[in-house]
Amino acid sequence: MKPGLPTAMERPHFIGIGGAGMSGIAKILAQRGAHVAGSDSRGDSETCEALRAHGATVHGGHAADNLAADSTCVVVSSAIRADNPELARAAELGIPVVHRSDALAALMDGLRPIAVAGTHGKTTTTSMLAVSLSALGLDPSYAIGGDLDAPGSNAHHGEGDIFVAEADESDRTFHKYTPQVAIILNAELDHHANYASIDEIYESFETFVGKVVPGGTLVVAHGQEGAAEIARRVAGKEGLTVVTYGEEEGADVRITKITPRGLTSEVTVILDGRMLTFTVSVPGRHYAHNAVAALAAGVALGIPAHNLASALGKYTGVKRRLQLKGEAAGVQVIDSYAHHPTEMTADLEAIRGAAGDSRILVVFQPHLFSRTQELGKEMGESLALADASLVLDIYPAREDPIPGVTSELIIAAARAAGADVTAEHDKAVVADAIAGMAKPGDLVLTMGAGDVTDLGPAILARLSS
Repeated sequence: MKPGLPTAMERPHFIGIGGAGMSGIAKILAQRGAHVAGSDSRGDSETCEALRAHGATVHGGHAADNLAADSTCVVVSSAIRADNPELARAAELGIPVVHRSDALAALMDGLRPIAVAGTHGKTTTTSMLAVSLSALGLDPSYAIGGDLDAPGSNAHHGEGDIFVAEADESDRTFHKYTPQVAIILNAELDHHANYASIDEIYESFETFVGKVVPGGTLVVAHGQEGAAEIARRVAGKEGLTVVTYGEEEGADVRITKITPRGLTSEVTVILDGRMLTFTVSVPGRHYAHNAVAALAAGVALGIPAHNLASALGKYTGVKRRLQLKGEAAGVQVIDSYAHHPTEMTADLEAIRGAAGDSRILVVFQPHLFSRTQELGKEMGESLALADASLVLDIYPAREDPIPGVTSELIIAAARAAGADVTAEHDKAVVADAIAGMAKPGDLVLTMGAGDVTDLGPAILARLSS
C-alpha cells in the first residue's frame, strides 16, 4: 500500500462517486492502494467507467445493498440527501461517514498543498497548475472539479510533494484545508442557499485564509473588489505573506499587457522587477488572469518564474471551459460551464473577441432556483452580449422548485436589455432549432452547469445532416 493512505479510507464507499469532486478523491485513493467502491445514479457514465478501470466497484443507482459491510467509511458530499438508503445503511452498520472535504484534507496531509479558491475560475486555475507542474516533471497530486481531457483526468496521485486542489466555498468546506499557498481569484455573492449576504462570503474566505500554515502565502487578485476586501481584512496577519496580482498599479505581480491572438492570448507581467511574456492557450482576459494567479502561486513554492511561465503554455483548456466540441457545416460548437452572470459575461466577451464578425448563438440553461431568484436579472443582461439565445428551463440539481422562480425571470431581463431571446422548454428540439438558426461562420455556445453540455454532440450531428 502506497504511503499517504489514511487507515480509515482503506475500503471507502462513495455515495455519488461519479460527481466531479467525489470521483477525483476516489481515483486518488484507488491509486494509493485503497479498495474503492461507490454508487452513482449514472453508473454507466464515462467517469464511472474510468474509475472501474482503476479497480473501483461502481454500482448504478442507490440501494442499501450497495454498501459492503466491511467498508471502513462512507464518503459523502453536501449534495447527498439525508434519506439516501446507503447513508441509512451506514448508520445501521455503524460505519463512519466522512465528508468529501475531510477526505480530501486527509489526502493532502504531509504534502505542500496549493488550494485554489474563488467564486469563479477555480477549475481553470487548478488545471493550469496541474498541467504546468506536471510539464516541469514535478509530478504533483491534484484534484480538480473538471476533466482535463479524457474522462477521469480530474485527479492524479503523484510522487511529488505538491498537491493542487480546488477549494470549494459553496458549503464552507474549504475551511478544512491547511494549504501552504492559498489563491483567492475573486469573491462574489453566490450559493444563496448557504450565504445570506456578501459579508458572510467575506467572513468565510477570511476563515479560509486563516487556515494557511504559518509561513505560507496568500495569492490574491488586486483589482477584484471582493478579493481586495479579503486582502484588507487579513493584512498584517502574522506568518502570512500576501502576494497580489492584476493589471492595476500596486499589484505585486503586475499584468502590463494581454494581447488576444485568436483562441489564445499573450500575457506580459512584471514580477520581482523583471518582465516576463508567455502564452495562454485559451482566449479571454479572465483566463489570462487565472494563469498569472497560477504563476504567482508556483513562484511562492520556489519554482523559477521563467520555467513555470513556459510550462503554463502547455495548458490547452479543460472540459466545459470554452471547450470546442467540434465543427459542422461551417459552424463551431463550444461548451461553457458558466452559470453565474460574471462567468457568463466573461466567456461571452472572450468568445466575442475571438469571433470577429461571426454571430454568437447561445443555448443557456440556468442552474439552481436560488441562483436564478437572486441573479436572474443579471443573467439576462449577460445574454445581451450574444446575437441570439435559447433559454432552457432551470436545472434544479439538488434544489426543490421555488414558487414563481422560472427561466422567465432571465428572459424578461434579457429582452429588456435588448437581447434576442427565445424560451425553449423541450431540450429534444434544441438541435433542430439551432440548425435552423445557424449559418456558416457562426459560433454556438452551450452554456450552464447542468446537462446542457449533452446538447453539443446533438447540435453537431444535426448541423452535419
